[in-house]
Amino acid sequence: MNSSSKDSKNGKKKNRTKEFTDALIYAAIVAFFIKVFFFEAYRIPTGSMENTLLVGDFLIVTKFTYGSTTPRNIPFTDVRLPFVKLPGFKDPKAGDVVVFDYPGDRDVLQSPVVLNYIKRCVGTPGDTIQVINKQLYRNGEMVPDAPNGQRFNSTKAPGEVEPDIFPKGSGWNKDNYGPLYIPKEGDKVSIDARNYEQWKVFVEREGHDIRLDGESIVVDGAPLPNGEYTVERNYYFMMGDNRDNSADSRYWGFVADDDIVGQALLIYWSWDPSIGFDEFFELMGSVRWDRIGMLIH
Repeated sequence: MNSSSKDSKNGKKKNRTKEFTDALIYAAIVAFFIKVFFFEAYRIPTGSMENTLLVGDFLIVTKFTYGSTTPRNIPFTDVRLPFVKLPGFKDPKAGDVVVFDYPGDRDVLQSPVVLNYIKRCVGTPGDTIQVINKQLYRNGEMVPDAPNGQRFNSTKAPGEVEPDIFPKGSGWNKDNYGPLYIPKEGDKVSIDARNYEQWKVFVEREGHDIRLDGESIVVDGAPLPNGEYTVERNYYFMMGDNRDNSADSRYWGFVADDDIVGQALLIYWSWDPSIGFDEFFELMGSVRWDRIGMLIH
């Protein structure tokens, strides 16, 4: 074989390798673009949405419905990035099953880790929600339970205080809660020494410094005009369908519109995650075929 034919074969191999590499890079870019702006897969890790969603359900979530964002954090890390939210087709409405960036515990500015939660939106900006003996009310009207939701038999009595409930010092519990107004952009909230602790983290999460100076409220170094703070974002209230076993807005508060990631669309896979891969055949036997392809309502 002469050198020219060897060179020709080597050239073809190099071209095929380059084409394959280019195809992989292109596919990775397309997959990243789809994941960031259109769809993402999520796995249900807890039972807070039972029986609407089960532990071991794998979901497709649409990001563009409420408005996609540029990446919120460096992949596989808890390092957050400044992000831009794009316009969506609609705003979340009461009853939607929503994925959102967990805002953090009640008394902290931000969660130290990046976590996505999934709950049902039960209140939108400007709504008033209340729970009376486990029954949810929105704007004074009873809200039917989710068809597959769960409840325990026991009920906490009014006045049986849960100290970690939101807002701080409310004296409520998860079964008898509110009434609580959900702030919307442009609302004016009166803040004074009596309710300072309830609003402190809220104002800080909107990007401001707030402190109590004697009887006066100081925001960003200046006295709060007329004691009224102007709300800058729209907020939502989220609860799990398994509300007796759900850490939700009753404990850590409102979810800002910018923290909403997307709407849960359908279940694409479901099995029992308590079975390990070392028991492969038993694991495959646990596949919940009747749930695959199920739309989420």
